[in-house]
Amino acid sequence: MKEKVRFIFVDLLRGWALLVMIEVHIFNVLLLPAMKETPWFKALNFVNGLVAPSFLFISGFAFVLSTRGKTEDLRKFDYTFWKKLGRILLIIIAGYSLHLPILSLRRLMHFYSQDVLISFYNVDILQCIGFGLLFLFLTRLLFKTDKSYNIFLIAFTAAIILFSPLVWQTDFSKFMAIPIANYFNSDNGSFFPLFPWLGFLFAGAVASKYYIEAREKNLEKKFIVVLTIIGISLALLGHILLTFIFDFPYQIVRPNPIFFFQRLGYVFFLLGLCWYYAEARKTKASFVLDVGRESLIVYWLHLQLIYRRLWNDQSFASVFGDKAGVIESLAATLILAVLMIAIAKFWGNFKKNHRPLAANLTLGLVSACIIIFLIGF
Repeated sequence: MKEKVRFIFVDLLRGWALLVMIEVHIFNVLLLPAMKETPWFKALNFVNGLVAPSFLFISGFAFVLSTRGKTEDLRKFDYTFWKKLGRILLIIIAGYSLHLPILSLRRLMHFYSQDVLISFYNVDILQCIGFGLLFLFLTRLLFKTDKSYNIFLIAFTAAIILFSPLVWQTDFSKFMAIPIANYFNSDNGSFFPLFPWLGFLFAGAVASKYYIEAREKNLEKKFIVVLTIIGISLALLGHILLTFIFDFPYQIVRPNPIFFFQRLGYVFFLLGLCWYYAEARKTKASFVLDVGRESLIVYWLHLQLIYRRLWNDQSFASVFGDKAGVIESLAATLILAVLMIAIAKFWGNFKKNHRPLAANLTLGLVSACIIIFLIGF
């Protein structure tokens, strides 16, 4: 069997994004409210705000890499098709599971308040990634050539960026169910609706296509240099426009194009940085790579440990929330990060040495949870 090619810089960016994400969630939960008003935290908050665009971008980038040369196999609807579709559906299921207060559909619908149901319908980053990848996956089957598919993606990405401000001004719950309306904007509490966040994932898919072309022509380094320069330029231009041209309300509106391109610029720069680091260090193995390669379990599990009510109807967040200083928050971040690194390394090695068993365990556990949820009392 042909060994799977790993693009180290992709795993590095995804791994670092997840590790910083742990810091984001820990600090947001633990830190004293007064400290969140300080200048240093506002600067940290901007850096933390680059995590989601990076995670979305690299998801689209990696998806195109993983499906290159497999289009005809996917159109046969054989094992390759169902394996890829299953992984995408697992991401969506994992996203919704994070918002489940209890593993019982009947009790959820009959004994929980409307606020709890709305929270369950919340579209988080996993649902955004899952449905974005599903869109990429299904539309790829419709286009016969890579060129036509890429043109379509560029046009669709541009449409998301341009129409996001209008979408955010529309109350979709007036003419569709909230679970569907939540995918369009944040009116009902969604953190990562498809507009504008899906633009980052699609931008990653487009960038990946050009990266593959450059790599095949032995122009990989030139591509990374150009991408890095574009990234720095977009980031600087975004800061100039938001600081000197537009007033404060516009600075904090997420759907605006300047918000998008400024963050995309930083993501380009970070991707280039990871590529240069991987090339300079000849990185083959590291704890960051372990986390990046097992991103789903790390993301899902660390949120469960922070927010899930695991004892006496209490969670880590409800017990320790808004009570810690910087040192305590750093310590908690380090402990949780080390735990996630250990789990990622263990699960990665287990999958490598027992791939069929790992796949069957995952399928069995997910299937059992779905059945319990649907028929549970």
